[in-house]
Amino acid sequence: MKETAKLQIKIIKIDLIILSVLIIISFVFLENPLIWAKGYIFGGLIGILNFMLLAKTMEKSVTMHPAKARSYASVHYFIRYAIVGVVIIIALKADYLNALAVIIGLLLIKFIILFTNLFNNKEYYKRIFKRKGER
Repeated sequence: MKETAKLQIKIIKIDLIILSVLIIISFVFLENPLIWAKGYIFGGLIGILNFMLLAKTMEKSVTMHPAKARSYASVHYFIRYAIVGVVIIIALKADYLNALAVIIGLLLIKFIILFTNLFNNKEYYKRIFKRKGER
């Protein structure tokens, strides 16, 4: 299996675990949990779809000529953001989805990537917190 595919699966698993926790929390603490759960599921699945589309776009564009790759990536960039726009409009119009839950589900993949990369390199943080005299 390709290294990028392994990383995708790892990030998607973390996303599904966090979505499950959020759904459980909504059933425990919120007044109308089904609307929140549907929002998390809808936003989370679209977020995962966008992440997979981004991966496919990048894998395909690195094999192309630079000018063609730039236009290919740009077109797919706008396609992904059009999908997100349609999802947000649906979330705002539909009374059976919580718009905030949909947006959280959409952004969850981005936060997972940010935090896994932010806290990945411990040596970086050790260098930051050393005193000036110790460097």
